[in-house]
Amino acid sequence: MATLKKKLQGLVAATLTPMTENGEINFSVIGQYVDYLVKEQGVKNVFVNGTTGEGLSLSISERRQVAEEWVTQGRNKLDQVVIHVGALSLKESQELARHAAEIGADGIAVIAPFFFKPWNKVRAEEVLDGIQDKIPSFQGLKFSDTDLLDFGQCVDQNHQQQFALLFGVDEQLLSGLVMGATGAVGSTYNYLGKKTNQILEAFERKDFSSALNYQFCIQRFINFVVKLGFGVAQTKAIMTLVSGIPMGPPRLPLQKATREFTDHAAAKLKSLDFLSTADLKGRNLGACI
Repeated sequence: MATLKKKLQGLVAATLTPMTENGEINFSVIGQYVDYLVKEQGVKNVFVNGTTGEGLSLSISERRQVAEEWVTQGRNKLDQVVIHVGALSLKESQELARHAAEIGADGIAVIAPFFFKPWNKVRAEEVLDGIQDKIPSFQGLKFSDTDLLDFGQCVDQNHQQQFALLFGVDEQLLSGLVMGATGAVGSTYNYLGKKTNQILEAFERKDFSSALNYQFCIQRFINFVVKLGFGVAQTKAIMTLVSGIPMGPPRLPLQKATREFTDHAAAKLKSLDFLSTADLKGRNLGACI
């Protein structure tokens, strides 16, 4: 769930946290990261310190520092900087939420504690029912499940369109848009934002055939890397390959992506024209239909 200063729409990149080889945060490249997202991928909203950003592998102090750097570097460049403040301790979540407000973040997002937790399973549509009576600043949710019945009921409840309903399954974005998603949060938008924006643009002009082709194109890549084993480490390797910005390894206990994975991913990116053979920084994201 999220509280925001204004309604969030379009693509939101779930940002990675750049690391040095010894596992320390590399703050020096975040400014370059912001420029890359805006200029090369057309993505102007970010979701910081979430799963993709290894937020729960960072200390509270580190999470605060990362949030501060994204807000500072994104000023006058990014539309919205949303800070994830979920933690195993509610006290820590509250501390991080206060900090996000103090530094001028545009909003916060939070997952509930997931180690000690209630036994009853609550569907997203139940969360939305009467939520603003309990949380007046509530502005929307990120839906990262493939249960379109549940998501559809959220959209149905949102008939006054007061909430941002952000779809979180990159490879099924078009399905989410058809059901009424107002935007999307995802890790692949770091390096496939330009191609994914083509889905949004085609859908907006009701060119559903092109939107479907763009989605299939992205699915070909995601399906390929999922079969190889795809997680935060592999996302960092791909982002480094495509952007030229060193993302570094993930923090332990996650293991660094193998050279074999990177080589296979690079070959697939080239075959889809996501990565130019002549430019290994991947600045040329051409059509693949």
